[in-house]
Amino acid sequence: MATSADQLILTNGEGKKIDPVITHCIFDLDGLLLNTEQIHYETTSEMFAKCFGKTYTLQQWSHAVGIHQNESVASLINETGINVTVDEFQKERYEINVKKYPFAKLMPGVMRLVKHLKKHRIPMAIASNSFRRSVIVKTSVNIELFNMFDNVTCADDVKNLKPAPDLFLAAREAIGKPPTNQCLVFEDSIPGVKAAKNANMNVIWVPDPMVAELYPDINGADEIIFSLNDFDPTKYGLPPFVEESSSA
Repeated sequence: MATSADQLILTNGEGKKIDPVITHCIFDLDGLLLNTEQIHYETTSEMFAKCFGKTYTLQQWSHAVGIHQNESVASLINETGINVTVDEFQKERYEINVKKYPFAKLMPGVMRLVKHLKKHRIPMAIASNSFRRSVIVKTSVNIELFNMFDNVTCADDVKNLKPAPDLFLAAREAIGKPPTNQCLVFEDSIPGVKAAKNANMNVIWVPDPMVAELYPDINGADEIIFSLNDFDPTKYGLPPFVEESSSA
């Protein structure tokens, strides 16, 4: 079988050289691989209504996407004036979420893309702002998918979280230390996009449409798509998808 390097594409459909050719891929977890952001929104909405008699808005949720939960909760408490500490809120919300995480669905196009990259021996890592105990629960069901990744880097592993570059640089270190410009990051959040650019990596922004509507600027991303099903690997020198023909 040919190695991944043998199968990389050096020119695009117009015959122009692709520079740099991507050799390694790094993925965010929440909202990119797994639809856990919906769980976060639903649980926070329920807590606001039942415990504080307040409404948690979609706009408030969009501000929290990609930010570490302690930071986003502190901002919410300050904004709404609810009578609770960050630790109290986080403890109660985690106890609810941890029961829901194993049922989080894969985002569209995830399995197809990850299987494709694995087939062509492209090293892959996950870089998540979540702590490892949470990541373990979230990834406990879709074992086939998550076993295809070469590394999972979590909040516990670095000093600074997104938008700092630490997570992506640590993930890169764990999958072979390729040049940063040969790494392609997939992110659904603005802080994540900024973190990837701060690491001097290429990044595709895959936002929730609500977030994209509130923040229409591409935010420094190299490309914006609304589903991993829309990703064209040949733009980055990666092997093309070859769809299996249906039997008659």
